[in-house]
Amino acid sequence: MPKKSVRENKNIYQLAREEAGMTRQKASDEIGFMSESVIEKIEYDQVKPAPDQVLAMAKAYKKMDLCNTYCSRECKIGINYIPEINISGLPEITLHMLAALNSIEKEKNRLVEITVDGQISDEELKDFARIQHMVNQLSMAAEAMKLWVEQSIASGSVDREALDALMEQYK
Repeated sequence: MPKKSVRENKNIYQLAREEAGMTRQKASDEIGFMSESVIEKIEYDQVKPAPDQVLAMAKAYKKMDLCNTYCSRECKIGINYIPEINISGLPEITLHMLAALNSIEKEKNRLVEITVDGQISDEELKDFARIQHMVNQLSMAAEAMKLWVEQSIASGSVDREALDALMEQYK
């Protein structure tokens, strides 16, 4: 039986692997193109993982939020453009989304007034910033829902093929 790590300050990759109940050897076998030593170096922060390695670990560990965490914390582009999403339960995500939609609904006429001329005046900037914040909240809720779906697919509680087939009718 493999020994359990007692190391403190484990990074997200080690925590995800352990949560999946995998040894480094089992993770290496599951991933296929990463050796145990590469996984260990990533877990000990001796090397930064490449995007394909993060994706492979996320799939193997059934922990899809590793991708978002990597992009929002480690990717040079993502740090500036990808917000970190903390997924929660579907009811909470849905409530956040509905709250954001309701807020935007109340402000849609003001948004039209501000943007109709293609410019934002100094007088309009405060209202525009408030509306932009609401749009950002909606975007975060939408991303959280997408991440929740990916996590549900990875864990087997949502059938990807069935969902994809149903989504085809909305294209």
